[in-house]
Amino acid sequence: MLLHRTTPGKPRRRLAAVLSAVALGVGLLAGCGSDSADTAGDKSDGTQAAAAGAFPVTVEHAFGSTKVEKAPQRVVSVGYTDDQTILAFGIKPVGMVDQYPNPPGKSPDINTQWPWVKDKWGDTKPEVVMKNGDSGPNYEKIAALRPDLIVAVYSEIDQAAYDKLSRIAPTVARTKGEKEPFSAPWQDNALHIAKALGKADEGQKMVDDIQGQLDTAKKEHPELGKETAVALSWYENSVAPFTSTDVRGRLVTGIGFKYQTGIDKVAGGSFYTKLSPERIDLVDVDRIFVINDKADTEALKKFKLFANLDAVKKGNVSYLLDSEGPAVGAAISQGTLLSMPYAIDELVKSVE
Repeated sequence: MLLHRTTPGKPRRRLAAVLSAVALGVGLLAGCGSDSADTAGDKSDGTQAAAAGAFPVTVEHAFGSTKVEKAPQRVVSVGYTDDQTILAFGIKPVGMVDQYPNPPGKSPDINTQWPWVKDKWGDTKPEVVMKNGDSGPNYEKIAALRPDLIVAVYSEIDQAAYDKLSRIAPTVARTKGEKEPFSAPWQDNALHIAKALGKADEGQKMVDDIQGQLDTAKKEHPELGKETAVALSWYENSVAPFTSTDVRGRLVTGIGFKYQTGIDKVAGGSFYTKLSPERIDLVDVDRIFVINDKADTEALKKFKLFANLDAVKKGNVSYLLDSEGPAVGAAISQGTLLSMPYAIDELVKSVE
């Protein structure tokens, strides 16, 4: 399995490279637009719900600040899960990242068919502006979509990529205080995007509702607070745990568990790390959450060092399918306003 941002299988994306080859083309496309990229709907087709709120609004982020002059109608998502947050506010992105590779020949795209987004996408088919594993977004495609806002919050774009996107349309990058890509709390990402869409109050209510669901889980299961837990995957014949600042780690602690923060120290700023056999002790905890599809789960179970862990012997492991079946792993890995309610319910069920 290849590591994609949501689950070990694709390497983290680096967007610093391949920025110069399409510079001229992007400038021309940004000026004239294209009629061939309207699969997600034009401003006048009635599919977009205009953001309500006070405009203009200025959003501070990691690369400065961006002024959104009016309610955006044609939004492109360059963040791996930002499309779902945008959808939560009734706006269908005209472009998005292909986060989970779609099975060859299968339509519609799996990323528009998760149980928590399917109804909101309806028949809309957004343009894919980047595939998980690409060196960077397709700037020509983005320009052709004539966006009035680009959202690159749950993203690893650097200054050069941000500058290039900003020449196409106003671009909102990750939160100002985020030291490493993908490390900001899910609440911060949601409110950051909500502000850019003129939906700050609505976003706060959604965040509060989800936080209430987490608080209820803690209250109903106080025993979880006495246990240490970790979320991990099997990647390249190694146990690969996620850090406490990754969305998976934050969700595990969100329902009450204490996290194995020793993983953070060896991850070196990444959202996960591969453990050598000598460091399997880092996942010797009370409860383990495994996020993998069937083939990798079976391979992990055959790994003797994992099989010998106390939690495994006691049956204190939740095996959560990633993109297969109910896709609980995908919901946890995405950690968005739309996926979180489903993820919390399923995560709690897995330990009851």
